[in-house]
Amino acid sequence: MWIAGFKWMFLIIGTAIGAGYASGREIWQFFGYESELALVIFMILFIVCCSVLLHISYTFRTSSYVPLLQIIVGKRLSIVYDVMIFLYLFTISIVMIAGSGVTGQAFHLSYWWGVAIIVMLLILTFMRGINGVVIINQFVSPFLIIGLLYALGQFIFDFNVPLISDWKAQSNWLAAFPFVALNILPLIAVLGAIGHKVKSKGEIYVASISSGLVLGVVSFMYNSSLVQIADEVLVYEMPLFAILQHYPMNLFIFMSVMLWLAIFTAAACSILGLITRLQARIPLKMWIIATLLIACMIPLTLFGFSTLVSVTYPIYGFLNLYVLIRLIYYPFSKRARKKPIK
Repeated sequence: MWIAGFKWMFLIIGTAIGAGYASGREIWQFFGYESELALVIFMILFIVCCSVLLHISYTFRTSSYVPLLQIIVGKRLSIVYDVMIFLYLFTISIVMIAGSGVTGQAFHLSYWWGVAIIVMLLILTFMRGINGVVIINQFVSPFLIIGLLYALGQFIFDFNVPLISDWKAQSNWLAAFPFVALNILPLIAVLGAIGHKVKSKGEIYVASISSGLVLGVVSFMYNSSLVQIADEVLVYEMPLFAILQHYPMNLFIFMSVMLWLAIFTAAACSILGLITRLQARIPLKMWIIATLLIACMIPLTLFGFSTLVSVTYPIYGFLNLYVLIRLIYYPFSKRARKKPIK
């Protein structure tokens, strides 16, 4: 139970921590000043949503996000959200590929070299199917979390960053809801694809609680650090580099590599959701569909990483608030007490 639960935890974290999150751009977009309460609310809601999504996927033995979506919002609205999730996953994949290009520039590589590297590795990953994505997340996510905790913890210690400014001043608490709603979209796609692989409810609780706690702590530390250097954050397309500039080159290189790995795992998870959706109508091997999708994405990376994050993320976050409401309500609904369809 524990081993399997942590396996799904790493998949959830790998899905949630992409270029937007790991670079700090997503955190800064939604939170910032007076957001401590918002981050606590985010952590609680994230645990609840992961638990409900995994429970539904496990109960109905899903292998793609479509049946999961139909259960959450109903068949009629699921058509609308099906299109929205597909577009979101497509957009996220573009953001990740663009993020790889920007990260490559930190190592004085051409933008297109950064794009080419992630494209080739993504295609190789999907030659292993779903297992390839799960294995990648099991390997990468622990290093990513440890790296972020170390870098942020070191920054907080060195600069005496206050983790709590003033609990009475929490004007941004509502930001938690669109932020959770934004992260639900890729989770629906990924957790819907692995429902038939979950073997017990114990795995669900381990994966949901542990992933929520980890992301809650990292988000809290990240936001506190960025608030401390708010003026410097504006200069960088990826705010993480505003923190790393205060440290030796070896930490900068290590965290840049971790950031790229976060980009890679999020891209793999997003494209996995697209592939499992398309395979119902296009009976081709995963790596072939992945290649066709990526070929369509590459020209769109020219819009730029920070522009894509700042424009698309808030829009999807607000559009998905209804799904968040339905997920929170689901355990109390009549549908939750129904037996799964055989």
